[in-house]
Amino acid sequence: MIRVSIPSQLIAYTNGATRVEAEGATVGQALDDLDRRYPGLKFRVIDEQDRIRRHMRIFVGQDEARTTAAPVPSGGELLIFGALSGG
Repeated sequence: MIRVSIPSQLIAYTNGATRVEAEGATVGQALDDLDRRYPGLKFRVIDEQDRIRRHMRIFVGQDEARTTAAPVPSGGELLIFGALSGG
């Protein structure tokens, strides 16, 4: 089981939960599992080419995941952040 931290801009998909759990050995598998329970969440994080959207950041523990193929250890933590922008 993986602990997943959900950013405030996505909690509408998780019924207000900021922490949820997921199954999977990679970032993509964990997001697929989340999307089965929280439809629409994955599309807000991953684009049509299965790439992490440029305004989103995903960390596996303290390491930034650059692709959905990034491994997530069992019992690990996945942190999803909405990147800030502006000028």
